[in-house]
Amino acid sequence: MSYIEDEINLIKFNNPAEPEFNQAVHEVVTSIKPLIESNCMYQKYSIIKRLSEPDRQIKFRVSWIDDKGNVNVNRGYRLQFNNALGPYKGGLRFHPSVNVSVIKFLGFEQIFKNALTGLPIGGAKGGSDFDPKGKSDTEIMNFCQSFMNELFKYIGADKDIPAGDIGVGEREIGYLFGQYKRLKNIYEGVLTGKGLSFGGSLVRKQATGYGLVYLTEQMLSKHGHNIYGKTVAISGSGNVAIHAAEKAIELGCKVLTMSDSGGWVYDPDGIDILAVKDIKEISRGRLSEYQKFRPSSKYHSGKFMWQVPCDIALPCATQNEVNEECVKNLIQNNVLAVAEGANMPVTLDGINLISASKTLYAPGKAANAGGVAVSALEMSQNSMRLKWDFEEVDSKLKIIMSDIFRNISDTAETYGHTDNYLIGANISGFKTVADSMIAQGVV
Repeated sequence: MSYIEDEINLIKFNNPAEPEFNQAVHEVVTSIKPLIESNCMYQKYSIIKRLSEPDRQIKFRVSWIDDKGNVNVNRGYRLQFNNALGPYKGGLRFHPSVNVSVIKFLGFEQIFKNALTGLPIGGAKGGSDFDPKGKSDTEIMNFCQSFMNELFKYIGADKDIPAGDIGVGEREIGYLFGQYKRLKNIYEGVLTGKGLSFGGSLVRKQATGYGLVYLTEQMLSKHGHNIYGKTVAISGSGNVAIHAAEKAIELGCKVLTMSDSGGWVYDPDGIDILAVKDIKEISRGRLSEYQKFRPSSKYHSGKFMWQVPCDIALPCATQNEVNEECVKNLIQNNVLAVAEGANMPVTLDGINLISASKTLYAPGKAANAGGVAVSALEMSQNSMRLKWDFEEVDSKLKIIMSDIFRNISDTAETYGHTDNYLIGANISGFKTVADSMIAQGVV
């Protein structure tokens, strides 16, 4: 058995019943084999073992009172995975699916995603199994304040800077920030994704979706394709999906699909993004209402949207939403590119099938890094007590995404895997963090 296989098996043994985390480790570790075999220092310093163990793993009870006066209990998490490159940075996810395995997989991915941005930020993740859906503003405030009553002990502007993720938007960040300020009696940029009136950054809301499209455009261009006029299938209808659709439409694409947990909508005339915003951001409704805006569209229950022929597939919903069967449908319909807007939305079997085809593939740790990149730019603005305009932040985001693509492309070529952007992203991110860990000693 090889060194790589031994490491993967040991991590599985030490982390039983954590399928999402083990999947993330397997995807990264198997693809960095060319780097590991060319540098014995990574084995000598046990970098894989050390990277797969969080610096600390915090779990706590969150008790809160609902509008009926009942006391509810949820679990809260914060995993500070690695700070070799800078203070811990990673989002908070409020969703019923959240557990230790999900948070560990997200935190592990965040290490390499943050490294690819070229910015001085380490990897972390957190959240709760609390479901904000259907809750009143008062209930969400009560939960967020209780959550921060424990979390504040472990975070700080130079220690750990959480941000939003699924279920945590500007409203939740506002409540969390207010309680942190109250508890610490200090005004600092400890959270990103804040409202513009109290330290937030322009483009932060759009950043992940815009960045996804910017990198996809770079990838297509390298292979002689113009993004203008392409058809796009997008899953999800949250922040990432909405702004990916918005930017794709702005660049001349026709977006055909979007989805939510109930089902998906197909609009042959192109998704009306203003209608989706009205449903999801204003009314907080379901996509089944989309036909009221566009009667020619079709709504389908379930999650079988990847059968729709398209040039570009942008999965932006959640992990493991695109399995091998979905990938087969996409390839049979001659999809040009798959770029991940969500974290690990394509299963390992699906990735293997894409890699064996001529389909271009951009992994999430590169393609959706725009969100954390602009979070880091928000940190910079907070530190300098400055506010940059929309065009300046958007310009910086474009440059960062362009640099990420060039980096993963060059790295893939250097290690003999030209155009394999998964290998390029994993080797580049791993090497940056591993070299810093070695330089800082065994800590």
